[in-house]
Amino acid sequence: MPARDQQESWRDLGTFIREQRDLSRLSLRRLSDLAGISNPYLSQIERGLRKPSAEILQQIARALRISAETLYERAGLLEVKTDRGDTVAAILRDPDLTDDARQTILKVYLSLRSPRAGPRTGPRAGPEELPAP
Repeated sequence: MPARDQQESWRDLGTFIREQRDLSRLSLRRLSDLAGISNPYLSQIERGLRKPSAEILQQIARALRISAETLYERAGLLEVKTDRGDTVAAILRDPDLTDDARQTILKVYLSLRSPRAGPRTGPRAGPEELPAP
């Protein structure tokens, strides 16, 4: 990824985190306390000046009560799988869903899919849902 695209990606991630913080009605200081990171560091992340680690993203996601996977995808640490279908991808990306809600919706959706749709590949597909060798 070219440096310019990467900088843009970090700015977009920071903007998304700031929007989620605003939606949660949390101050920068409160979110930094909940996430266990310093106020200046969080501010730099939100402005796209710092590249947070996957662990820091997980702490921020937990504090915002959103999926860490959502932040990983936005940070480019996790590739969005387009072969899962639009419905599953949309559920995984929805910032308004909690992790529990996301998993429940995916479980129901995947259980109702037609057998012709192929093997179930949801994030928590159990061994019984995998195709036989």
